[in-house]
Amino acid sequence: MLMKLMPQDEVLCQEDFIQDEVSYNLIHLLAGSPQNLGLKSPDGRMIFAQSPRGNAWLWISRKVSGDRRQHLLQALVGELKEVTLPGVTGEPDVAERFASCYAKERRETYRHHMTMESYHAPAVKPPHFVEGDIRQAAVEDTQQVAQFLVGFSEDAYGVRANAASQIETAQRLIQQGGLNLWIAGGKAVSMANVAHRSPRHGRINAVYTPRAERKKGYAGALVAELGLRLLQDGLVPMLYADQANPVSNRLYQHIGFSRCGTISDFKFVNNE
Repeated sequence: MLMKLMPQDEVLCQEDFIQDEVSYNLIHLLAGSPQNLGLKSPDGRMIFAQSPRGNAWLWISRKVSGDRRQHLLQALVGELKEVTLPGVTGEPDVAERFASCYAKERRETYRHHMTMESYHAPAVKPPHFVEGDIRQAAVEDTQQVAQFLVGFSEDAYGVRANAASQIETAQRLIQQGGLNLWIAGGKAVSMANVAHRSPRHGRINAVYTPRAERKKGYAGALVAELGLRLLQDGLVPMLYADQANPVSNRLYQHIGFSRCGTISDFKFVNNE
């Protein structure tokens, strides 16, 4: 019988999970909201967490054997009979095993969507001689941020949008206070966001530079500066990068980020 995952659950402080928590950092965010669905095995070696419309995140300890893993996955699928999931994210083998079990139970199919590398930077190496400086995004930057979000959506997800559709997201990110811009030549040339702070890490996302401003070091300088600020606050910066984007992976490695694990994202397809 699985148990409910609680905000600040003790399982998130156990050594097994801490070994993998860079890769599974998003579970801290999902577990922190009572409106989200969270489950764990009684021994704390499996964690499942999902927001109402988002992908589920699934972690199983490295110490769990293959047969035991399959048993836990079957028990989890049984608990989720009435839950419709858009997809699942986790260590590639575990996520695909769950996707196979869940899809079979619901007579659906699944497809691989994306594979990400997780990174952390216990020490940051800022690039030298990059023009410009960091500035926190403000209300007057809303239109510019919306334009950046259009480009980010297309680059990261292949989804075309227009600036008007991104205004609300831009306003929310600015209000939350984590969004920062790199200013060079009197204009914003790159953006990056500190999306969430967990007990030991600060997660950076929404890193974007318009094509005309790329290869000038702006994104690396901005992410490095945010990383230094997180380290000063006692948190290790971390982020996820699409494995299919070698440019961004090289950029993060160049400024001190090192790989911590691979995460795969699978989507479910209703066959009806």
